[in-house]
Amino acid sequence: MRRIYDISLPVVDGGIRYPGNPPTRVSSVEAIARGDAANVSLVAIGTHTATHVDAVRHFIEGGAAVDEMPLERLIGRALVVTFDDGVTVVGETALRAHALDGHMRVLLKTRNSALLRRPDFVTDYAYLAPDGAEYLLHLGVELVGIDYLSIEQFRSPDHRTHRLLLERGVVIVEGLDLSAVPPGTYDLVCLPLKLAGLDGAPARAVLIGG
Repeated sequence: MRRIYDISLPVVDGGIRYPGNPPTRVSSVEAIARGDAANVSLVAIGTHTATHVDAVRHFIEGGAAVDEMPLERLIGRALVVTFDDGVTVVGETALRAHALDGHMRVLLKTRNSALLRRPDFVTDYAYLAPDGAEYLLHLGVELVGIDYLSIEQFRSPDHRTHRLLLERGVVIVEGLDLSAVPPGTYDLVCLPLKLAGLDGAPARAVLIGG
């Protein structure tokens, strides 16, 4: 039996969010406990809530929307790469220390995995530097994931990492919970909600293997 790792963050009322993004609100519309025939809830979320996928349109006006993403990029073999807690900037040098050749999907497990349980947003999270993004592009990577709510340095003035990847059609997955996942190769299934014409969407992501 191959192990299944659920690497998705839960969507909860008032959950952690990137500053400036809309808050998550969950409320009860109908409840059996109140005499209704069924339980029905209302959920209000932003497109970049919890575990989510960035579409090209997130930073490129007129770019492909999340419902236009090729599903084959979101499903397939993926490499989980672990970095020491001392690594806060994942650049080309840090990436070259790992055997990434031939891997189309790379998931970055950093010190961020220990931050995901904190209710407050942490601004000094580890991130993928632009030169790291360029190196992954050179290798032909088609999907990059990271274990916090943004792959970019907090308050980046130019969002160069996002732009480098998205301009080349690379799928960005943010908010992955890799805390229980050992480094290695797995089968990834990451399916964002089919939100027509939008810049991103929350996703349920799992790794199978180990």
